[in-house]
Amino acid sequence: MMALSVRQVRFRFLLLVTLRWFPVGLTIPMLVLLPLERGLTIAQAGTVAAVQGFTVLVLELPTGGFADAFGRRPLLLIAGVVNVAALAVMSVADTFALFALAWLLQGVFRALDSGPLDSWFVDESLAADEHADIETGLSHGSVALSLGIAGGALVSGGLVWLGPVGRVSALTVPMLVALGLSLVSTLAVALLMHEARPARGWAAVAASLRGVPVAIGSALGLARRSRVVFALIMVELLWSFGMVTFEKLMPIRLSEVLADKDGAAALMGPVSSVGWAASAAGAALVPLLIRRVGAPWAGFTLRIVQGLTIVAMGLLAGPAGVITGFLLTYAAHGAANPVHAGLLHRQAEGEYRTSLLSLNSMVGQPGFAIGAIVLTAFAQSAGVSAAMVAGAVVLAVAAPLYLVKPKFREPIDAGTPSASALTPGGT
Repeated sequence: MMALSVRQVRFRFLLLVTLRWFPVGLTIPMLVLLPLERGLTIAQAGTVAAVQGFTVLVLELPTGGFADAFGRRPLLLIAGVVNVAALAVMSVADTFALFALAWLLQGVFRALDSGPLDSWFVDESLAADEHADIETGLSHGSVALSLGIAGGALVSGGLVWLGPVGRVSALTVPMLVALGLSLVSTLAVALLMHEARPARGWAAVAASLRGVPVAIGSALGLARRSRVVFALIMVELLWSFGMVTFEKLMPIRLSEVLADKDGAAALMGPVSSVGWAASAAGAALVPLLIRRVGAPWAGFTLRIVQGLTIVAMGLLAGPAGVITGFLLTYAAHGAANPVHAGLLHRQAEGEYRTSLLSLNSMVGQPGFAIGAIVLTAFAQSAGVSAAMVAGAVVLAVAAPLYLVKPKFREPIDAGTPSASALTPGGT
C-alpha cells in the first residue's frame, strides 16, 4: 500500500478524533437523567457511574501491553466494539445491574481507547517526514475533540427537544444515534487507519502485566520523594472528587429548577456546547494570569474561583442562575487544566514525566468515582444543592496545595534505574 503523506495522516487523524468524540457529546446530557427516568435513585445513578472510574483505574496500565502486542489499530477496533456494546446495554438498561454493566463496558472502552490514536498519528507523521510538526497536529486534535463534543451536545439537545420517536423516549433517542455513529467511527478506524506493526502476541501482554506492580510502585515513589508532587497529586484527587458537581449533579439540579427532566435534557445540549466554548476561553486567558501572578498562585486562585462558581450553581435560583454558574465553572475548569498540567511537567524529567502523568490520571479516576458515590448519596439525603456546596468545598480545599514549596530546587531526575520499568503502562 502507498505510504501516506503528513497531510493525509493529519486529515485522517482529525477525522477519526471528531468521529470518536461526537457521540460522546450526544450522550453527556443523558448519562445521569436516563437512569433516573428508568427508575434508579440519584444515589444508584452515582454508584453505577463510579464503576467506569474503577474499571479504568484497574486497566489503564495493562492496556499498554495490548497496544504493544497487537498494534494500535486492532486495539481501537476492539475498543470500538466494546463501546457499541456499552451503548447498546445503556439504551435498554432498566435495572441497577444493567446500568452497572453498561458503565463497566464504558470503562473497558475508555482504558483501551486512551492513547493509541495519538500514538498512531505521531508514528505515522514521523514515518512520512522525520521533521513533521506533530505538535500542531496534536493541538488541532484537541480542537477537533472539543468541537466534536460541543457539536454532539448541541445535536443531543435538539433530538430531545423534538420529543420521543414512537415508543422510544426522548432521552433514549440520542443514545441510539450515538450507538449508530459509534459504529461509523469504528468502521472509519478499519478503513482509514493503517500501520505496519508486527504483532508480538500474548508474550508482550504478559510482560506488560508483570510490569504493572513495578510501575505503580515507582510512580508512588515520586510522591514520597517530592512534597510538591504529593501536593499536586492530592489536588488532582480533590479536584476529581469535586468535578462530580458539574458533570453529574448539574443535569439533576437543572431538572429540579425546571421541574422537567426532558426539558433539562434538551437544554443541557446547547448549554454543554457553550460550556466547552467557555472552557476554551478560560484556557486562552491562562497565560495572562500566569504572567501576572505566577503558576502556583494562578492554580490557587482558579481553584478558589471554581469552588465559588460551583456554590453559585448550587444556590442560585432559576435556570438562568444555574446555567450562569455552570458556564463560569467550566471557564475556571478550562483555565485550571493547563496550569495544573504545566506544574506537573515541571516536576519531572525524562521517563519520570510519563510516570507522573500516569500517577495523576490514576488518582483522578478513583477520586471521581468516590465523589460520584458520596455526593450522589448526599444529594439524595440532603438535596442536590447541599451536595454541590459540599463538592465545591472539597475542591477548593485543594487550593493551598499549589503553594507547597519543594525541599530542593532540582526537579526529579530520571536517573534512577526503576524509571525504565514505567514504560510498559503507556499506550
